[in-house]
Amino acid sequence: MRLKARTLEALYALFLLLPFLFTLLVFFLYAFLRAVYFSFTDYDLFSPPRFVGVENYLRLFREPLFLTALKHTLAYSLVVTALQTFFALLLAIALNRPLKGITFFRTVYYLPSVVSTAAASLLLLWLFQRTGLVNQGLSFLLAHLPHLLALGLLFLAFQGAQVAWARRRGERVAFFDPAFALLSVPLALLGTYALGLFGWIGAREVRVEIPWLPTTAKFLGIPYPLWAIILMNTYTTVPTFMVLFLAGLKGIPRSLYEAAALDGATPWTMFTRITVPLLRPVLFLVITLGLIGTLQLFDQVLFVGGSGGAPLEATVTLAYYVYGNVFPSGAAPRVGLASAAALFLAGLTLVIVLLQRRFGVGERGWFA
Repeated sequence: MRLKARTLEALYALFLLLPFLFTLLVFFLYAFLRAVYFSFTDYDLFSPPRFVGVENYLRLFREPLFLTALKHTLAYSLVVTALQTFFALLLAIALNRPLKGITFFRTVYYLPSVVSTAAASLLLLWLFQRTGLVNQGLSFLLAHLPHLLALGLLFLAFQGAQVAWARRRGERVAFFDPAFALLSVPLALLGTYALGLFGWIGAREVRVEIPWLPTTAKFLGIPYPLWAIILMNTYTTVPTFMVLFLAGLKGIPRSLYEAAALDGATPWTMFTRITVPLLRPVLFLVITLGLIGTLQLFDQVLFVGGSGGAPLEATVTLAYYVYGNVFPSGAAPRVGLASAAALFLAGLTLVIVLLQRRFGVGERGWFA
């Protein structure tokens, strides 16, 4: 009787798993095996596959576009993973405070992560056009640079005078004390307005028209269009990882910070000796997910390269290289070459994740 109940339970479990198993077998395992087979053939979707051995893999490293895609993919993955991890941790720490209305701010900061890729890409195209908001903002800042410099210098002067007076009276205050800043900011604004009124400073005629997207110009070895994608993806992925860090921070006992404060530990010491070590499992998860996601960049390249007019050599990644060979514009598909590139991307992702686990942040420590 017990054996029959266990058999029924196993059948029920198998029945519930059938949709997932079907998807796994057809769209993942079968597709993977077909890709492995095609990677050793010369196939164009119309003629029968012709076996060529490892020629496709050797051919990849003789193609300049593939090497460019590999370079872009690695650079993009490293930069975005570092930026999104850093800013997500800072944002989580800032929002992990018992302040009034903190739930509202957590919700607001999470909103960018729910924006679709298409909508975010269209926003990117609008921001980085020649007459877009980015160039307009740079034009405004450069035109009013004298006002901004005067405002900053006056603020430092008024703030320094107040702090010096307070310290002369024996008070221990920080230079950027918020109470003094409440007076320094209005005085600096009034002083800047007065300088402009008397004609000692004035706005200049500056018009910035940097071609962010239709260009192959580079900054730090990365093309401008790819930098635009980096900024957009960092903005949209930071909130998701912020939630993971918040969950990890909630699991750290407050008593540890209280005991460290009693021993005279500074905020930086508590951050490096308590927060970061206890967040290592979350750091491992965030970095691993970041590496896997960034190595598969495709959607934004398709939008920016198509609608934005960015040159292919400035935005191409390994995932887009695979797509471009299967669905080329006005040429015969190269399915064998695309399959080899897809398998290379899968292997590269696996190797980088394993290297990160072995030499980077591990689940139980920095070098787990």
